[in-house]
Amino acid sequence: MIALSPRSKLQMKDASHTWEFAKRFRRNGFGWKSDLPISRLKEALAEIKQFVRPDPELASEGAILLLEKLSPALGQVDSSSGAMGSAVRHAIATLVPIIAKPKVGDQTRQRWLERLWKALEDDDMGYLDVLADYWGELCATQEMASRWADKFIPGLKDDLNAPKERYSYFKASTLCLSALYAAKRYDELLDLLESSRLNWWHERRWGAKAWLAKGDVAKSIQYAEATERSSWDPGHIAAFCESVMLDTGHTEEAYARYAIAAADGTTNLAIFRSIRKKYPAMDSETILRDLAASKPGQEGKWFAAAKDAGLYDLAIELVKQSPTDPRTLIRAGRDFAQRQPEFALAASLAALSYIAQGVGYEITGMEVYSAWEAALQAGTALEMDESQVKAALYLALPEEPRGRAYIESMLGFVKRG
Repeated sequence: MIALSPRSKLQMKDASHTWEFAKRFRRNGFGWKSDLPISRLKEALAEIKQFVRPDPELASEGAILLLEKLSPALGQVDSSSGAMGSAVRHAIATLVPIIAKPKVGDQTRQRWLERLWKALEDDDMGYLDVLADYWGELCATQEMASRWADKFIPGLKDDLNAPKERYSYFKASTLCLSALYAAKRYDELLDLLESSRLNWWHERRWGAKAWLAKGDVAKSIQYAEATERSSWDPGHIAAFCESVMLDTGHTEEAYARYAIAAADGTTNLAIFRSIRKKYPAMDSETILRDLAASKPGQEGKWFAAAKDAGLYDLAIELVKQSPTDPRTLIRAGRDFAQRQPEFALAASLAALSYIAQGVGYEITGMEVYSAWEAALQAGTALEMDESQVKAALYLALPEEPRGRAYIESMLGFVKRG
């Protein structure tokens, strides 16, 4: 009887296992819409994760198989909204530790990396580009990372040193930099970057990380700050420097120098919350005033954040400085008519004032009525009768006669009350 090697046994086991997701991730297997492939991707991740504890090597094989099938399967999917790309990036961040963690022999690890490199190399859609950032982690050992760095250093040098006139793109550049960093070849990494014709954060972030790994915090920040800013990396440099300062206990300096520039979020409210989370000891009003000051002429857009923080006086102060979406103000007036009637009345009247000035997208008479109703409810809570609320409205409305006439006609006013 012939004894099988551990590697042969593993390959037989992997070959005998049937992954359900493999049937769904066929080349061009999805249509134009991204909803279905995003759902299938979540299902695939769930299928793989159930093997992480009982059989981590099998889970790794499943993770690699999914990454191999990913880009070919998504060839016809519309990625313009960014939803598909975000889902793939999340999947990669989930799969990388599954692949990196198992303690396997060098041959198995090398085989896995070769398969991943082939998938990355063949990916014309760019879905797997971020995988290169994790290459050092995927190598699992310093020695393996060093071998992969050596494999691509010649190509990296050619890419970094090519004349600006000649377009050059070496797909393994990030992979090689990640491997050099994981191999702790920091000086070599820095020398390579110093010779580069480029001064972009995409490459230089590895140099900043190298200085940090060498224990020189000041040099790391200086190196990052010396990088050319571009529209491709908004806030990334500030975010890196901020994280370094926070990690080293320089909280006040981190806030003063980087908090606003590094803030991340799809809405102003999300941006405010992200800063408040990083700086829990910082006064919310100070944060909001700094945010408002950072974008002169857009102070009113921080109204919702101030309301969320319970800073009602500040919210109205910001509304008076620049326009705020009337619908946002109307919702506040309606929701706070009983709890914070003074705030609600001010918000409702501000909504009517901005509607009169033409602020807002496709505002209808329904919004006008809603704002007035919220104002009346808040007035009732403040023991004001309708004539008093109407008088407050006329004080809030702009002098421009056309806007005043529009509000009057919508609300049925004949003359000033």
